[in-house]
Amino acid sequence: MSKNIYVKELSKHLNQEIIADFLVLQKELREGKVQYIRLKLADNSGTITANVWNNAQSISEKFKEGDVIRIKGEVRSYKKQLQLSVKKLKALDEVEFDLVDFLESTPKDVNNLSERLFKFIDEISDNYLKKLLQNIFENKVFFTEFAKSPAAKTWHHNYIGGLLEHSIAVAGICEYASHNYNVNRDLLITGALLHDIGKVREYTTKPQIDFSVEGRLVGHIPLGDRIVCEYVAGIDNFPPDLLMKLRHLILSHHGEYEKASARLPQTLEATVLHYADNLDAQTIGIQQLIGSSQKDDAEWTEFDRINNRYYYLK
Repeated sequence: MSKNIYVKELSKHLNQEIIADFLVLQKELREGKVQYIRLKLADNSGTITANVWNNAQSISEKFKEGDVIRIKGEVRSYKKQLQLSVKKLKALDEVEFDLVDFLESTPKDVNNLSERLFKFIDEISDNYLKKLLQNIFENKVFFTEFAKSPAAKTWHHNYIGGLLEHSIAVAGICEYASHNYNVNRDLLITGALLHDIGKVREYTTKPQIDFSVEGRLVGHIPLGDRIVCEYVAGIDNFPPDLLMKLRHLILSHHGEYEKASARLPQTLEATVLHYADNLDAQTIGIQQLIGSSQKDDAEWTEFDRINNRYYYLK
């Protein structure tokens, strides 16, 4: 049985009972006046919050995060946001669904994004940095993985192709900065294209976006640093000082130790990269939250747990 109702269509079914299939992104057994299950469900058109109010403990044992479930429930409005109140559910076997129906992908044209990436590389003047970028991204196996990778699990660009989309956006912001500030353009653009490269190894996408074991134990910042060093080792006479500056961009791009940055930004290029990265990540994260509002008369988004606030929709 194929999906019959997608997330983007749920507003048409307000106060109606539906039967539909969704991927379980998040599952939490909560204690309130009654014990209930809080779910974040998804398909390739978006996400929706759902609650299971009855028999929460026994139903919780029937499925886990990453399962595709078929639910019977009612589409409701709570604080002017759509939710599902689930009455019945069951986990589906792999033969009962096509995973493509449940994994969201970048809305951008991947071919166009790829062309922009290689245009950035073509415009690099420094021969060593250009060679490094060519060796990495002209590796067809690696580039295929890079182009399909998400940039996050939950907050921003958390979909197939998100890493490519995010990297190009950050490079574009850095390109703008290079025309307005006295920075090393080649180094900054190279850092923008490579800053999140470790996410190719940090995440898996089957059956949902999640951390790999290596990603959870090591993290994308050290992984990205390692990837760059591995490729640099294959380039004769790569300047040690240039490598050190490039590694610093990768190791410091989160900006703060509290946000898992290995180093604080201590060069102008590292500072610009950090703010460019954060600008794109925060903007897209908020944009996704705004876009997930399913009702035209909603005044506020759902609560942003990353930044501890709501966003006004009017």
